[in-house]
Amino acid sequence: MLTKTDGRTEPYDRSKLKRGISLAVVKRSVSTENIEKMINEIEEKCHELARQEIASSEIGSMVMEKLRELDEVAYIRFASVYRQFKDIGEFRKELDNL
Repeated sequence: MLTKTDGRTEPYDRSKLKRGISLAVVKRSVSTENIEKMINEIEEKCHELARQEIASSEIGSMVMEKLRELDEVAYIRFASVYRQFKDIGEFRKELDNL
């Protein structure tokens, strides 16, 4: 189960995770195999935590970590949606951290 930021819980849905990652990598040279590998690694990490519920923010952080290693543009795309940058300054800080 996933715990959303507003406290709701919902079943984990691999297709939602794949859709979010796929949107971030549009027109980037990231293969379907790389996406599947990333999702598998995230799922393995979640299983290792051995908890019934995992915060969606934890999964989002795992995705960002993987995308940062794989493709910086995809990372920034995902981060901009996931972190909901409030202004260009926050966006710039993220770019500077790269």
